Amino acid sequence: MSYKTRLIKIAIKLTPNLMIIWVANRVLKGIAELTDFSFDIDTRKVHVKTTLYGETDAIEVWVDGFAVISDEASYKFIIQQAESNRPWLNNILALIVGKAWKIPVIPQLAAQMALIAELFNAERPEPNVEGD
Repeated sequence: MSYKTRLIKIAIKLTPNLMIIWVANRVLKGIAELTDFSFDIDTRKVHVKTTLYGETDAIEVWVDGFAVISDEASYKFIIQQAESNRPWLNNILALIVGKAWKIPVIPQLAAQMALIAELFNAERPEPNVEGD
């Protein structure tokens, strides 16, 4: 892991959830209100709780495991598991979970894609070694 990647992980861990909620609510004003957010970069778990404008019940989404995969010419994003407290959203999530989605090339981010891929690289399982 590079020095830059370590610094970014530290910055992500130190960013207060209240700040993320405040910024998200400013961006989503009139659309939705984010009421809860948690992100663990080490375990790759995300929890989001939001209420759509005009609705009374909150929508919750849990993501467990995600990664950016790089091959020679492109980058792909994959979510290992995700679920929601809404059946219709679970149906949508079932269509995207476990599939590698190609990340479109954005010229302004092209130089940073290798760093992003390193930060969110796929976890490689430890070899299973058994002793006698």
